[in-house]
Amino acid sequence: MSETLHKTPLHALHLELGARMVPFAGYEMPVQYPLGVMKEHLHTREHAGLFDVSHMGQIRLSGPQAARALESLVPVDILDLPVGMQRYAMFTNAHGGILDDLMVANLGNDVLLLVVNAACKEQDLAHLRQHIGEQCLIEPLFEERALLALQGPAAASVLQRLAPEVASMTFMQFRKVTLLDQDCYVSRSGYTGEDGYEISVPSAGAEALARRLLAEPEVAAIGLGARDSLRLEAGLCLYGHDMNDQTTPVQASLLWALSKARRADGARAGGFPGAETIFAEQQQGIARKRVGLLPLERTPVREGAEIVDEHGQVVGQVCSGGFGPTLAAPVAMGYVNSEHTALDSALWALVRGKRVALKVSRMPFVTPRYYRG
Repeated sequence: MSETLHKTPLHALHLELGARMVPFAGYEMPVQYPLGVMKEHLHTREHAGLFDVSHMGQIRLSGPQAARALESLVPVDILDLPVGMQRYAMFTNAHGGILDDLMVANLGNDVLLLVVNAACKEQDLAHLRQHIGEQCLIEPLFEERALLALQGPAAASVLQRLAPEVASMTFMQFRKVTLLDQDCYVSRSGYTGEDGYEISVPSAGAEALARRLLAEPEVAAIGLGARDSLRLEAGLCLYGHDMNDQTTPVQASLLWALSKARRADGARAGGFPGAETIFAEQQQGIARKRVGLLPLERTPVREGAEIVDEHGQVVGQVCSGGFGPTLAAPVAMGYVNSEHTALDSALWALVRGKRVALKVSRMPFVTPRYYRG
């Protein structure tokens, strides 16, 4: 493993648990443990899985203008984000392309906490400083704080043993919680389609908290392999694969994330980079769109595979694909020409020279179990 790779505060614990480590977004990360990807995936769906996501970037914005400043960079309502809630957002560029997707939480007292993707965190920090650095205080917490995700139907019962108040939280709520005498921020959210929590913990206390959670009988350590198959079944995008700076929110089927107040007919319409392009796509349509794809054979269809129509004409490309352990079948997502996006449309993927039949499917592939109270 390259000496240039960063390590999370849980690195020694991963090795102790027998993890197979791989390079990911500049970090040495666990792709799987001895349990194996398939069993880790199913354990998360049936019980609770603990993920180390400390490679993600946490950034704190503060000051009376912080919310207004951030709102100038995202197509999302930040000004009216209630204290104790978080919201999914995207940084867009001048052409409406997605620079990164992120979570934004309102901590109150004019403080916002952002969680951005690991591979994008340095460019996101530079983007924030360049555009709103004079309007609010921007503090990267990359070294100060770790991030754990406890996901699965048993997550609530496990975490409330340490902090009973988390049981009453609902999906996307966010609060300060003391865990093992550590000041943590807990959100009821995740990246698996399951109920669960994401826990921002001081780096020095991350290993103790992880060990405490893993001591619970329902909890197993889960690696990046199962994280990817879980989010794919949930129809969730992975930045750099299912969207990038050449892909708009409309093309990526993320129109739901554009807040009503920021849309063309909203109270604070536009005002974010690329708004004109995005609004024009809403009105005039788009040439291609991300859709769910169900292979009709057992052959997994992987990222990069070309998608063709009945005449063999290339009409799209797979952006994510693999085996869905919950479904016991392959699943995929891809960008296809708009005339082929209707549900149940018949398409084919080219896999090692062979045509594999597909049909366009609804997403998510597995019904989410977010706790909404």
